[in-house]
Order: sequence, then structure tokens, then C-alpha cells
Amino acid sequence: MKSLYEKFLLITVAIMIVSSLLAFLAVNTYYHQVLKGHNDEKNMEIAESIAVFIDTNEGLDLEQYLETQAAVGYKLYVVNEEKVATLYGEPFRVENLLESSIDGVLDGDVYHGMRDLPSETFVTGFFSDELANTVGVPFTHKGSEYALFLRPDIKMLFTEVHYILGGMVLIIGIISLLSMLVFAKKLIDPITELTAATKKVGDERFTDVLDISRRDEIGQLAKSFQEMTEKLSENDRIRKEFISDVSHDFQSPLLNIKGYSELLLDENLPVNKRMSYASVIQSETERLSSLTGQLLLLTSLDQLSTPLRLKTFSLDKQLKETIRKYRWLLEEKNMALSMDIDEVDFEGDPAFLEKVWENLFSNALKYTPEEGTVEICLVENEHDVVIEVRDNGIGIEDHDLERIFDRFYRADHSRTISGTGLGLSIVQQVVKLHNGTVHVIRNESKGTTFIVTLPKL
Repeated sequence: MKSLYEKFLLITVAIMIVSSLLAFLAVNTYYHQVLKGHNDEKNMEIAESIAVFIDTNEGLDLEQYLETQAAVGYKLYVVNEEKVATLYGEPFRVENLLESSIDGVLDGDVYHGMRDLPSETFVTGFFSDELANTVGVPFTHKGSEYALFLRPDIKMLFTEVHYILGGMVLIIGIISLLSMLVFAKKLIDPITELTAATKKVGDERFTDVLDISRRDEIGQLAKSFQEMTEKLSENDRIRKEFISDVSHDFQSPLLNIKGYSELLLDENLPVNKRMSYASVIQSETERLSSLTGQLLLLTSLDQLSTPLRLKTFSLDKQLKETIRKYRWLLEEKNMALSMDIDEVDFEGDPAFLEKVWENLFSNALKYTPEEGTVEICLVENEHDVVIEVRDNGIGIEDHDLERIFDRFYRADHSRTISGTGLGLSIVQQVVKLHNGTVHVIRNESKGTTFIVTLPKL
């Protein structure tokens, strides 16, 4: 498998080769379609001026004059009446001039070899060093007829300036290629680092920090990857804590059930102890049942992207019905209940929202001592509804407020009050699914207030 750097290098070289080829074809096409005729016309004027000068100067030393013209940058091919040809200047690469073309010029016609040169895809006509790629004119000297064929000597046309410019283009190309390779290396190094970090994350190693400080898309990718790694690390920690907490919360009641079940096997056990042990087993069984039910509810909330079954229902009646279910506990603990509930029709999932009120209200009753007070408030605003559950119970410490919604977290570390530590997690998740918020604050005197805000759909 080729590395990304190797692919970039190959693609860069391929682009340079293809672009050079396309540029050559474009220039060649432009020459044949546009410049070829102008080039033929310009050289024809030069050849005709040479012929006129020779015709008007009878005493001219023809050999010396033609050699002088060749020295300033032209190739001259001169044919006399006896078809004897003389070359002035550098030889042509290909001498392919037709006999008929020579005869035509000797007869007084002109020859447009540059203009009529056939177009070839991979041969630029301007550089085609062929005798046929010339212009031809007749001239007379000392009573003899001659045919003069002319084209520029490309080698002599390249001056120091052209070589300097060519060298500049070559150096620019080399520097550009090397710069692209260095840039590609710097571009790919962070990707290589990200790849290595990805493998580490796959092995559940989340501690490494990426040393990529860029402000481009790769920097944004590295930042997002780092944030993802931190979240995965936190999720891994929560998962391990979750497994530990689930194991603990299941292990304790199971051990109690096992222990008391073994005690019940004693045939000589008194009736009162038998009833006491059976009561413990029943209590622990109910605890397991409650824990299992809440775990299943959390699982359904986690797995379903849109678990809500929305319908419009009376929110105030649902709150009052939830309170009615716990009337017996209010009376048992001789607690006072204060309600300030507006009549509100709300669109949401009544089944899930009922779990919210049950958890909040049962917690308020559970953590408030006898003869305490619980207040329930429901207010409808223009854009949302606000539900408050306030108690004057044991309250929550400041260091516990940040984690109170974590799964299995319990502010009552001694666990003197029964519970699973899942109720408030369910509350938060259901409220989030309704695009709402839930906050908890410590009351000024004592106790806690939970504030649930649900936007109207």
C-alpha cells in the first residue's frame, strides 16, 4: 500500500507531466492556427528584401553577402539555373524540398513552405528544422536566375536573455516541486500522527495529547479528535464506574437474599425471625426489581433516537395524580404539602414525563424528615412551562451538585436511605429528550429545589 506522501509525489509529478503536455499541444495548436501564417508572411518579406537588394546591386559579391545574412541568424539555401544548390549557415535537419518547388521559384513564383507546412500534433512547426519549412523567392544576379529559400536559424535566435529566462523557469519549476514536497510532508505529518493516535484510541489508550497546533482544517480535525478522545475517555471511565456500580448494587441484595434464604432453611427457626428474614428478602427483591426496571428504562432512552410518543395531555392532572399515589407516605410522615399548579395542556410523552415527576416527588419525600414540607409549583409562560419541586429536607452538598445526575451516583454516601442512584439520570435524560432543562439549587435555609423547564412545541 502506497503512503499518502508517495501518492502526493506521484500525483504532483503526473500533474506536471500532463500539464506540460497539454501546454505543448495548446501552443502547437495556437501556432498552426494563428501564428503560422504571420510567421510565413514576415519571413517572406525578409526574403523578398534580400532578393530586391541583390537585384539592384549588380556589383555585389553574392557569396559574401549571403554569408553575411546567414551569420546574422538565417539559413539560406540557394539554387542556380543548373540546379546546383549552395547552403549558407547551419545545415537543415531534413532536406525534403520538392523538385517542383525549386522549379516553381526558378520560374518566378514564390514558395510559402512555412504557411503550407502540414500540421503535426507532436511537432511544433516553428521549431521544425526542415528545408520544406522555408519561404522561397527568385532573384537575378549578373544575368543568372536563382531560387532563394530562407528560414530563421532557431539556435541563433536564442540570446543570453532567452537562456536566462529559460534558466529562471527551470529553477522556478525545481523550487516549486521541492516546496510542494516539503509542504506535503508538513501536511501529511499531522495526518500520520492522527492515524497513530486513532490506533491508540482503538486500544483504549486515551491519555495521549496531540501536539498539533494549526488553524486550518487539519487543526480543526485534530481539535475535534482531541475532544472526541476526551469524551471517549470520560465515557470509558463512566462505563467502568457503571459496571462497578451495577455489580455492587446487584451484589448486595443478592448476597442478602442468599444469606437470609439459607437462614430460612433452618427448621427450628422461630416464626418471628422467619417473618423478619422473609421481609428482608422481599425488600431486597423489590429493590432488584426497581433497579432492573430503571436500567431497562435508561437503556431504552439511550438506544432510541426518537423514543417520544408525543400527545397533548393535561400536565396539571398528571402532577396531581402522581402526588395522589404518594399520599400515604405524606400521611405516614405527617408532612405538609403545598401546591400552586396552573391548568396546563402540554404536548409531550406522558409516559416518560410521569417518570420525571415520580422520581422528583419520591426523592423529596424520601430525603425530607417527618413533619417536613414539600412544595409543588407549575407555571405556564408564553414559550415554556416551569415545574418546581421544593423540600426542606437534608439538602445536597455543593460538591455533590455537579454529579447529582450521574448514573448510580448518590449524595447519601452511607446509603442509609434506599435507592438506586438512577432516578435523577432518568429525569435529566427525559427532560433533554423534550428539549428542556433541569436544574438543582440549594435552598437558603435548608432543603433542595429542582426546577424543570419544558419548551412548548
